[in-house]
Amino acid sequence: MPESKKGDRRQFLKTGSALIAAATLPKVNLSASPLLPAFSESNPESFWKSMRLQFPLQAKPVFLNNGTMGPSPYPVIEAVKKSMDDVDQHAAYGGWESCAAKIAQFIGADEQEIALTHNVTEGINIACWGVPLKKGDEVILCSHEHAGNAIPWLQRRKLDGIVIQVIDPAPTADEFLEKLKKRISPKTKAIAFPHIPCTTGQIFPMKEICTLAREKGIFSLVDGAHGMGMIPLNLHEMGCDTYASCGHKWLLGPKGTGFIYVRKEFQAQMKATFVGAGSDKGEWNMAVNPPIQGAMQTSAHLFYSGTQNLSLYRGLEAAIDFFNTVGPDRIYARIAELGHYAQEQLLRLGSGIELLTPRESQSKAGVNGFRLIGTDAQKVYNYCADKGFKIRVVHENKLNSLRVSTHIYNSKEEVDGLIGVLKEYREKKE
Repeated sequence: MPESKKGDRRQFLKTGSALIAAATLPKVNLSASPLLPAFSESNPESFWKSMRLQFPLQAKPVFLNNGTMGPSPYPVIEAVKKSMDDVDQHAAYGGWESCAAKIAQFIGADEQEIALTHNVTEGINIACWGVPLKKGDEVILCSHEHAGNAIPWLQRRKLDGIVIQVIDPAPTADEFLEKLKKRISPKTKAIAFPHIPCTTGQIFPMKEICTLAREKGIFSLVDGAHGMGMIPLNLHEMGCDTYASCGHKWLLGPKGTGFIYVRKEFQAQMKATFVGAGSDKGEWNMAVNPPIQGAMQTSAHLFYSGTQNLSLYRGLEAAIDFFNTVGPDRIYARIAELGHYAQEQLLRLGSGIELLTPRESQSKAGVNGFRLIGTDAQKVYNYCADKGFKIRVVHENKLNSLRVSTHIYNSKEEVDGLIGVLKEYREKKE
């Protein structure tokens, strides 16, 4: 195959059979290959069906749970493998730090505001234990928290005596913002919400929330597990103090990658409780008495601590490159399209369905939370799994609900298949 003149595209997209895991996959080009045609406004489904071949997913089970883990496309997998070979062949060490600059560019931040982590929860812990709070200070959380954002704050309440206030989501962004305004008190010192709750996929109005927090001298600390890769991000515009996210969900990157963004003006207020190599400027000295600590980093790099997996971060860079090659706006639009389609099909089940995701959010989101009224969510999940459809039970906060989350490797036909299984289950139960 002749090399494309499209530059970086040739590095990131491959094709092959999704049913032959061991196949060697030839490189293709988005605009030139007959196997992966150029995007066409008149026939977009053809493009997305070809895109599915970029992923090693099998036909069954049908994977509709991207909110838990996003399967990586071949370019990401190969970037990790290649880097692993290079690391062990050449005894290479270090170099993972370069990924921070690429993350920063992708999310509208500065490289000095990014510290690499292993997952969202690690970033949330950095923020939770680093924000300056004292006994009696109030932190507002949401009743739809994931364990990764709830448990660190509950533990800080236990150890430091902070007070946690909880509010429920509302049907619209405006109503949620008004509810938050009423809950804020003179004792409120921090707001720690998910950008997009794992339970329903509702998109909270984080820019407005962060603006409100800043006006009242309140810290804004965001759980961004479902932000990066699902919707466009510009953290400078959002105005949050911290934002923790990961590479393994909507960005389709390697598992065990993540970051925390710490706003430049907030860094001096953050206490670093977990530090190590990389957190300082290399001036420490244990050969004198008393030992010398030396100067610490004055950027978000203060929150680095020790060895990272270079190969995983080479994969994360490849995931960002993959997004940029396909086109982030095109990907976001497809995620929203499938999310909206899934919601519409769920609603067609009629009075037996309770949709938990506000329709307002489905102009952008790829997640739908729902219940089959009068059923046990775990039993419905088990039935779907037996029929070859992988979704998720939402156990958090005793919601007893289900969640379907779709990405660019999914199709409307797969959504239709799930709807058919749900309809079949309901008919059997009746």
